[in-house]
Amino acid sequence: MTKTAIFVMMLTLVSKILGFGREVVLSYVYGASAVTDAFLISNTIPNVVFSIVGAGLSTGFVPIYSHILNESGKEDANKFTANLVNTLLVAITLIVVVVLVFTEPLVKIFASGFSDGTMRLTVRFTRITVFGIYFTTLVGIFSGLLRLYERFFLPALVSLPMNIILIGTLLLSAHTNVYVLALGSVLATAAQLVFLAPAIKGTGYQHGYGIKPSDVHIKSMFFLALPLLLGASVDEVNVLIDRTMASGLAEGGVSALNYAYKLNTFVKGLFASSIVSVFYPTVAKMVAEGSKDSIKNQVSETISVIALFVVPCTIGALVFSEEIVMFLFGRGAFSSEAVAMTSQALFFYSLGMLAVAAGEVLSRTCYALQDTMTPTLCAMASVFVNIVLNAILSRYLGLGGLALASSIAGSFRAVLLVIALVRKIGGFGIRRIAVSLMKIGIVSVVMGVASLTSFRMMTDHFGTNLSLIAAIIMGASVYLVLIRFARVPEVDSAIERIRMRIGARV
Repeated sequence: MTKTAIFVMMLTLVSKILGFGREVVLSYVYGASAVTDAFLISNTIPNVVFSIVGAGLSTGFVPIYSHILNESGKEDANKFTANLVNTLLVAITLIVVVVLVFTEPLVKIFASGFSDGTMRLTVRFTRITVFGIYFTTLVGIFSGLLRLYERFFLPALVSLPMNIILIGTLLLSAHTNVYVLALGSVLATAAQLVFLAPAIKGTGYQHGYGIKPSDVHIKSMFFLALPLLLGASVDEVNVLIDRTMASGLAEGGVSALNYAYKLNTFVKGLFASSIVSVFYPTVAKMVAEGSKDSIKNQVSETISVIALFVVPCTIGALVFSEEIVMFLFGRGAFSSEAVAMTSQALFFYSLGMLAVAAGEVLSRTCYALQDTMTPTLCAMASVFVNIVLNAILSRYLGLGGLALASSIAGSFRAVLLVIALVRKIGGFGIRRIAVSLMKIGIVSVVMGVASLTSFRMMTDHFGTNLSLIAAIIMGASVYLVLIRFARVPEVDSAIERIRMRIGARV
């Protein structure tokens, strides 16, 4: 698993860098403006709401497809997949019609605080971007299919064509018409499906055009997927709530919150999501084999490995939140006010980075154990906490309050999942995880102090951006050296595996 996870992480890094480049281009061309707010909200329905649906269906699809494949063979599994796809296409068409008819009231749900001009632009954008729902949902299903056949790499790279097209249409819209943004969004989503098509065919999948929504397997999958829609995608639910409230706090508030969220999830997506995408099918096989001890060890090791990457990034984001935002976005139409709003949100989002990442591991463990209700209840509780804290904290901290509320809600969800999982499978090395976290945390704080000291010393002689880059390199070097001597089990085992491979080759 480790080797595959590292390779997937490397591929994800390429996609994430390009995706982040898209956000930099967006900030440069439009800044934190009404156009950016309208564009982001118009993508909320196809890209956020239906990424939730896609994630839930994909997660529910995996065990059902595996069962049919083992019991009846690939032909029946393909028939099930084709029936599912055709059923979804019909359902999505009905949804698209409803959105086109009721666009304005739907948009007001997500952007109640927009001015009339921004609202009109958002409505027009949404009537174009809604067609991306077709592709977003199908990409979720077929990504799950590819991972079942241990083809992790293309799903990890699926955002490459999307981001390339989005960057191109962003630049084109600046010289032509803002509606090119909305058209580009649909084309970019469609490109993901085209990108996966050869690999999908390579699995032996052949599409049929029959449709039978009453099929017992379809019913089973939807029954399994319904709780997953919330449980597997609580982050998107909270983002949706945050954006809705941000629309009434300040013009450009949705954009600033989005930029901060993208920065925060860059780290989580690179390390946590890459590792979890390999972890889930691995632990699912362990469940099928009835190896409870292996499951416990895998959960413990995965959380600790994620912490090795996420904790130092969290400290870095807390120490250099404003400098990072200025370095990445502080040019073009991105004003100093936008920098201030975005850096404040980034600071508070970073506080919950590890908890949210650990929550993914814990919830996927529950799914592998065929327990969808526990993650759902935990997700519902955290969403409720997020809503309550949003209303309270936004009064005192503005956009920062929304970000802090999300971090607290994510941490609350992780704690609930730990309690539930301990009751289900027993202790899974929580004490060992805590010791590793303490060591990683101490080393990360030392790294942060070293980085901040070097940054302050260098800013007297060099520019802020150059000093920031040097400080990050200094911090990373300190972290790599100190973590080696901290005796973290996951680091020691990784070094031992490397030594064994070198010895075997010699």
